[in-house]
Amino acid sequence: MALRSCRCAFRSGPSHARPSVAVCARFRGQPLMVHAVCGASPSAKVLLTREAGKNDKLREALSSKGFTCIELPLIEHRDGPDRAQLPSQLLSASQGQYDWVAVTSPEAAAVVLEGWQAAGKPQIRVAAVGGGTADVLRQGGITPDYVPSKALGKVLGSELPRLPGGCGRVLYPASARASSDLQDSLAAAGWEVTRINTYDTCSVTSVPPEALQAALSAQVVTYGSPSAVKAWVGLVGRQAANERVNACIGSTSAKACASAGITQHVVYPEAPGVEGWADAVERGWRERLEQGQEVAKEQVAKEQVAKEQVAAA
Repeated sequence: MALRSCRCAFRSGPSHARPSVAVCARFRGQPLMVHAVCGASPSAKVLLTREAGKNDKLREALSSKGFTCIELPLIEHRDGPDRAQLPSQLLSASQGQYDWVAVTSPEAAAVVLEGWQAAGKPQIRVAAVGGGTADVLRQGGITPDYVPSKALGKVLGSELPRLPGGCGRVLYPASARASSDLQDSLAAAGWEVTRINTYDTCSVTSVPPEALQAALSAQVVTYGSPSAVKAWVGLVGRQAANERVNACIGSTSAKACASAGITQHVVYPEAPGVEGWADAVERGWRERLEQGQEVAKEQVAKEQVAKEQVAAA
């Protein structure tokens, strides 16, 4: 499995000017170093774990902030049990049997586009959960008719507008592993939902040793789905995962971290999205540096007390 990296010096500024310290954690004998250099924060390495070809926007956002990115895809997508139904269901949507087609992720958008093309590109009314999903749809030829105020399924469900004379039904082409958040919020708002599981997200269970070794040099790991969390913990274990900053795209992946035993250094944006995700990486790394400085100060203070006690004796 290929690894790609991009490098860019970390931007300096007044907020980064702090004394030099070094904190070292261990994973199976391999050092994980966190340094703060006087006058500037260092360029941390960030592991990107989305499937191949889906990490470009996050890499660009992180590189602009001065991070070094390493790519190790930890998830892959497969057809779901209802994939074959999608073209006919989209045709039904174009014929008024559904008011909306709800699309809740970039991968779901790619799947919908394939089904839409197979159906002959019918006219359908689409609600996209957020900007990233909407962008994928637009690039494929579908302009979303609605995007909610926050990129969350439950928000889409609660805000989705009613259509005058509509049938009150929503088609939801989903991942087989997607939560019921969107369905529940739509049902609570009075919609009738037809969910079809069009694809499945699977965790990668093994990677080449050299690729894993390179990935372990990262101080920050990013997760775009619960499956990525599961894959990383399965490969390196809870201890190694907790030694790094764990930056999630949103609260769902953060909850998956807790379920997997990752309880340290977990950060995520309030609203899912690449820019917020990149900001969460930066925030988590700064917090980790500050924590390291406090540990170093405490150690220096203890050593000073010990020296004074020896001198007094």
